[in-house]
Amino acid sequence: MSQRLFGTDGVRGRAGHPPLDVPTVRRLGAALVRALPRAAARHHLLLGRDTRESGDWIARELAHGARSEGGVVTSAGVISTPAIAYLTRESHYDAGVVISASHNPFEDNGIKVFSGVGEKFTERLEMEIEQVVADASWSVPGGEAAPLADEDLCDRYLEHARAALPAAAALRGLRVGVDCANGATAGLAPRLLTELGFEVVVAGCAPDGRNINLACGSTHPEPLSRLVVEQACRLGIAFDGDGDRAIFVDHTGRIVDGDAIMLLAARYLRSIGRLKNDAIVATVMSNIGLEMALRESGIGLVRCPVGDKYVMEEMIKRDIALGGEQSGHVIFSDFLFTGDGIVTALSVLQVMAATGRELAELASQLTSYPQVLLNVRVRARQDLAAVPPVVAVIADVERRLGGTGRILVRYSGTEPLLRIMIEGQDQEQIRGWAEEIAAEVRAHLA
Repeated sequence: MSQRLFGTDGVRGRAGHPPLDVPTVRRLGAALVRALPRAAARHHLLLGRDTRESGDWIARELAHGARSEGGVVTSAGVISTPAIAYLTRESHYDAGVVISASHNPFEDNGIKVFSGVGEKFTERLEMEIEQVVADASWSVPGGEAAPLADEDLCDRYLEHARAALPAAAALRGLRVGVDCANGATAGLAPRLLTELGFEVVVAGCAPDGRNINLACGSTHPEPLSRLVVEQACRLGIAFDGDGDRAIFVDHTGRIVDGDAIMLLAARYLRSIGRLKNDAIVATVMSNIGLEMALRESGIGLVRCPVGDKYVMEEMIKRDIALGGEQSGHVIFSDFLFTGDGIVTALSVLQVMAATGRELAELASQLTSYPQVLLNVRVRARQDLAAVPPVVAVIADVERRLGGTGRILVRYSGTEPLLRIMIEGQDQEQIRGWAEEIAAEVRAHLA
C-alpha cells in the first residue's frame, strides 16, 4: 500500500470502500498501536464517533486491530471530536481516535488520530503509521470483531468546556438557536447551554444515522438563520457533524463566519492580556479584511496552509493563543489545540457578556473584501517560477493592488487545477485581473 492514507484531516473515504474497508480499518488500528512509542507495556486508546450509521462497525473493526497488537480500547460512543481530544489528554490515554467525516454526507466516514497530549497527529507520525500499514511482514488476525461497550464520559468534557463562559450569569435567559447538524454535539451543546441558563431553540438534533449534515449545520446555516429570526433569538450557533467547528448567525439572520469570530475573539483576548505575542494564526483562505482589521488593532496575522492541523502546528511553534479558519474551526489554546465548536460558542458568548454588545455589532468590526476565485485546468504542475509570462502578470497585478488587496495562486492538492484567488476593493476590477492571469496560464500551461 504505497499511496497516502492520511489527508489534511485524517483518513477519509466512502464507508465500506478502501481505505475504509474492513481489512484496511483493522490494519490501521493495529498499525497505530505498533507505531506508538514503546515506553508503555500496553497502549491505551480512547475511541469516539459521530452519528453516521457506519461509525459503529468501523469503531469495532479498528478496535479489533488495535487489540490484536495488545492495545486496550475504551469507547466513549457518540461524542464530539474535541471531547475526545480533551479526554485523551486529561485521562492520559496514549492516543485518541475519532470515527468521523466531519461536515461530509453520511455515506462518507473517516479516522482522525490525536496524540496523548490532545493534538492531532503531525504528518511525520501519520507517515510512520502509513509505513507500518504498508509493511507486508505482518498481518492482523481474522475472526469477528467484538462489540464495544460505550462509556459515558461527557460530563468530564462539559465541565472543562463550561470554563470558557465564566460570565454565564450575565446572559441568563438569553434565547439561542442551536443547530447540531444531527451530529455529535446533539447530546452535548443543548444540554450544556440549558444548564448554563440559556433558553435553547434546537434544530438538527434528531440524528438517525443518515441525516448528519443534511441541509443543516455549519455548512448549511440558512435554515438556522430563518429560525433565529422567526423565534426572536439573540444569536444562532451551527455546528458541523463532529463538533469541531461552529458558524454563527446574528439576531438579524446574518451569517457570521470564522474570520469575524477570530477578530472579535482576538480583540477581546488582547484587552484582557491573554493574546500571546499579540498575533493569531489563520490560513491562506482567510479574507484580507481580517488581516487589515487586526493590523489596525496592533495584532499580527500569521498565515499557514489550509487545514486546522497546520493552524495548530503554527500556534505551537510561535506560542500563539488563538488561530483558526474561515470555515469555523477556531482554536483557543488555553483550552485545547484543536477546533472546538462548543468552546468557540461559549467564547463568543463570553465576549458578548463582557462587552455588553450584540453579536451583530461585534461582527460588524470585520469588513470582508470582495473575492474572486478562478480555477484553470493545467497539463501538469509546472513550477510557476519557470514560466516568465505567468510570473510577470502576477507581479503586475500585485503592483496594481498596491497593498489594498491580496493575490494567491496555487495548485489544487487533488485536481490538475491552478487556483487564482484575488481579494480587493472592487469586484469587477479584481475579476478582470484574475482573468488576465488565467489567460496567461491557459496560454502556457493548459
